Amino acid sequence: MRKLFRYMKPYAFLAFISPLMMIGEVVADLILPYIMSFIVNFGITGIDINDAQKGSPTAAAIMRFFHGNDYGNMDIIITFGILMLAVTLAGGFFGVFCAYTAATAAQSFGNDLRCHAYRKVMSLSIEQTDKFTTGSLVTRMTNDITMVMDFMEMLMRMFVRSPMFLIGGTIMLISLNLQFGVILICALPVLIAVLVIVLSKAMPLYAVVQKKLDKVNSVVQENIIGARVVKACVKEDYECGRFKRANTELRDVNYSVLKLMAVISPVLTVLQNLAVIAIIYIGGLNISIEKNGMDTGTIMAAVTYVVQVIMSVMMTTNMFQSISRAAASARRINEILDTEPVITGGAVCEGINKETAVEFKAAGFHYPGTVGRPVLSNINLKIKKGETFAIIGATGSGKTSLVSLIPRFYDTVQGEVYVDGVNVKEYNLEALRRKIGFVMQKSELFSDTIEGNIRWGRDNASEEEVKAAAKTAQANTFIEEFSEKYNTFIAEKGASLSGGQKQRMSIARALLRKPEILILDDSTSALDLATESKLRAAFKETLKDTTVIMIAQRIASVMEADRIAVLEGDGTILHCGTHQELMRESSTYRDIYDSQMKSGAYAGTMEGGL
Repeated sequence: MRKLFRYMKPYAFLAFISPLMMIGEVVADLILPYIMSFIVNFGITGIDINDAQKGSPTAAAIMRFFHGNDYGNMDIIITFGILMLAVTLAGGFFGVFCAYTAATAAQSFGNDLRCHAYRKVMSLSIEQTDKFTTGSLVTRMTNDITMVMDFMEMLMRMFVRSPMFLIGGTIMLISLNLQFGVILICALPVLIAVLVIVLSKAMPLYAVVQKKLDKVNSVVQENIIGARVVKACVKEDYECGRFKRANTELRDVNYSVLKLMAVISPVLTVLQNLAVIAIIYIGGLNISIEKNGMDTGTIMAAVTYVVQVIMSVMMTTNMFQSISRAAASARRINEILDTEPVITGGAVCEGINKETAVEFKAAGFHYPGTVGRPVLSNINLKIKKGETFAIIGATGSGKTSLVSLIPRFYDTVQGEVYVDGVNVKEYNLEALRRKIGFVMQKSELFSDTIEGNIRWGRDNASEEEVKAAAKTAQANTFIEEFSEKYNTFIAEKGASLSGGQKQRMSIARALLRKPEILILDDSTSALDLATESKLRAAFKETLKDTTVIMIAQRIASVMEADRIAVLEGDGTILHCGTHQELMRESSTYRDIYDSQMKSGAYAGTMEGGL
């Protein structure tokens, strides 16, 4: 928790003012019963305000200040009534100002912490975000930070209010009569014992609650994202059952916590009522004895102070409960903040080789935490600037893993990768990735207009550049068919578009960046061969100086490439050349060719288009 306090430094003044205002509010609340006793004793009961035993020098001095020596019982009631009203208004002012300053400081603290945590998440590598899981990250960024933020607000208010009521109320109670202090001495140890027992059992459960909430969020997120798959496979009942199990586990843990915390309130209520009865009983006995200094107003004030002291213990209980939850949440937030990115950039911003765009030197890779055969082994490739380079291979051979090493989504475990003659590990990450346009296998679109999604590739692009990128990507045709054209709003993740439309928009977004290297990771799989042929023709016309690296499953998609690398099942590249060369030298390439061409499905299109 201490690590998070540094985010409160910019708001230290507000954090300092808030407790001072709370002190003013508590002092006002403590004074009110004392003033009320004057009204009851001297205004209603009629005790002489100057009586040596039952009178009050303080009350007498106040009345002389306002009325001199000529005043009656009604004057006492009105004077101290107005004084109570003034104290109440002052306490209200301090309370409102305290609430404002505490809320402002806490909300600003939460905003800064959430922004910093989000930036940290964005700086983490893919393997690190996968380790946390999306559902857990969402919970930590929302629920956990809210818990800590609420704790900070409580820290500035209740951490002052509760101890002051406890200490101040006890002092005021004892000042009325020492016998009342015995009641607190008997009640407080019982209260403290109950609190210690309950909180010691409840605190560990709050961390479990947050983990169960992670699971619920993960299940919900997976099912919302994969709603089409769930419906297509008729797995609604199964997924509802999975959610029910996760939700039931969360409910059960919450029940356990709430059952423990439920013990506290009845115990406090019983002790509070017993203390009130004891005060009334002791007060009644003392009133029956003449000249003992006890009176009705004093008993009423004592009852109020006892209630305030017991309620301060109740507030302390809520405070410790907040501490427990905030501590569990703070640990989870610190896990994010303390995680250092495993992939960090260097200082180089420009390349040195004008001939070679990308080069792999004995590169090898396996995913973190996996054992067995590596995904890629001893990859040696040199891709020239302006070249159209294709990668083909069986499913699971490591094609996506290979191109993911170029923008450093992952790092090699052996060997090196170079871009423009510079090791990618020496590049500034932003500079490296600005050189690259990457179109993923799965098209990721956002809840925005079509133009907004394409412009996401480069914010300052002109309208003409947006349309030109869409035209090159063969997206302009279907965009113009929408009633609002480029201003058409699309649903989250492009749910309102077909697979081919989403792919073409993703390609347009990458083209708008005008990258030096364009990576197409099987990003034309949803296009028909005619549209794909038009796309390749547009690339040749508009991307003459751009290095294009494309992954494809279809032979028809790669035949026109300058060179084709065949990725074997063991993660190695044995052959790299033109289509004709690979047909002669690579049995793997011929097998893929024969499997696709045997049925003649592509033959007519290829003969006409190539």
